[in-house]
Amino acid sequence: HFLPLLIQTHIMWPPYTYHHLLAFLLTFLSYVLLHSSRKTFSNVKVSISAQWTPSAFQQNGTLPVSTWVENKLFADAGEATLFLGALDSIFLFSYAVGLYVSGVIGDRFNLRYVLSFGLCGSAVTEFVFGTLTEWLHFYNVYFYCILWVINGLLQSTVWPCVVAIMGNWFGKSGRGFVFGLWSACASVGNILGAFLASSVLKYGYEYAFLVTSVVQFAGGVVVFFGLLTSPKEIGLRPVTRDTDSQRPLISDDEDELCDEYSIQQRDEEPELQPKAIGFLQAFCLPGVIPYSLAYACLKLVNYSFFFWLPFYLSNNFGWKEVQADRLSVWYDVGGIVGGTVQGLISDLLGKRAPVLAISLLLAMGALVGYSHSPNNQLVNGALLAITGFLIGGPSNMISSAISADLGRQEALQNSQEALATVTGIVDGTGSFGAAGGQYLVSLIESKLGWMCVFYFFIIMVAKTLNAHIFSGQRSYSVNSDCKSLKQETDLKY
Repeated sequence: HFLPLLIQTHIMWPPYTYHHLLAFLLTFLSYVLLHSSRKTFSNVKVSISAQWTPSAFQQNGTLPVSTWVENKLFADAGEATLFLGALDSIFLFSYAVGLYVSGVIGDRFNLRYVLSFGLCGSAVTEFVFGTLTEWLHFYNVYFYCILWVINGLLQSTVWPCVVAIMGNWFGKSGRGFVFGLWSACASVGNILGAFLASSVLKYGYEYAFLVTSVVQFAGGVVVFFGLLTSPKEIGLRPVTRDTDSQRPLISDDEDELCDEYSIQQRDEEPELQPKAIGFLQAFCLPGVIPYSLAYACLKLVNYSFFFWLPFYLSNNFGWKEVQADRLSVWYDVGGIVGGTVQGLISDLLGKRAPVLAISLLLAMGALVGYSHSPNNQLVNGALLAITGFLIGGPSNMISSAISADLGRQEALQNSQEALATVTGIVDGTGSFGAAGGQYLVSLIESKLGWMCVFYFFIIMVAKTLNAHIFSGQRSYSVNSDCKSLKQETDLKY
């Protein structure tokens, strides 16, 4: 009974209703479906690489050799692999650019409309990319690139919207645990996508895209008709801004000074209608830049596992593609447990920085261990789960709970409509880092081998930790601002 008592002592859980549960589940489902379709591409890379090279046309009598010659795809699997890495980077660059824009759009338009449009539009794009082109035997490098740019822009609308909706429904109390559990949506989507893809892969990679895109489109329709974006839509009391949202950035006692002033300010000032914050204002909020840079390095590593893990397992150990797809889910299982457990611990401690720092330190050791994994699926799966726990956990926390903290901090004063914008900035910066990393992974692997790729990952995690430590130093300036604000108020009154 110690753990429940400890949780009740340190976390004051607000009363949740059926509508809170529905918002949790529908936003969770939205990103599960998005990530399951996104995971499909990484799970079928071996099949796509084979289909885009001459060997596929030589072995398949139904397709003439002229089909490959006319479309001028790739002379060998090595060139196809480099292009697949380039597609990953193209997707992530367009996704990153879209996140900066989508966050601003999400704070100014109905979040439900933006979210549904992104889900349904992305589903159609993926259907055309993976299914329709194969059915029509239409293979064109430029067409694939254009479709993947569009797909990145459409998918970028989803994450800022779902985080903003969750921030509207769930306040600071217990947010680490709630968002830690909820941020498992990406990992659950990866697991779902891996199993959906592997179950129909024997019929052709086009059917993997077909299944996931149809399910995602249906999910977008459900979200459009069933999701409530804010408690205000049904007359419930909205979540107020967080008076202690700087807690991931500020250490210990001086928070009370800020809290005392903010309580006085709320008592003395009338409640104003929230308005959207500007992009540059959001970018300059305390903690946004350092956490964005930290997430850029960490998301590079996390998404490299996401995009390349099945390919690595299949090529490095010689395991079948279906086996590699299913084994790769253990990384996501570790990420699910890591995000939830670390979020709960951060709530109990009252701050997130120490939890992130310890996890990142251990993650570097986990990467060294996994790089020397033997040719044994049981051992490999266990090491993957540990690595996912230590990398996926901090990644989930920064992209969800900490982004929500930053988007509802006291520095916003009367403007609370910054959640989607701040989330877009953090995730967009992270996606820029991940985008550049995907091509570097394919380049390093082709020139130096997989061991050097893991050394590259260790360096990126170290840079994440460095940026995270810098964000802790920002606490002094935040405390100083709060002190001066209180002194000005004391003089005024």
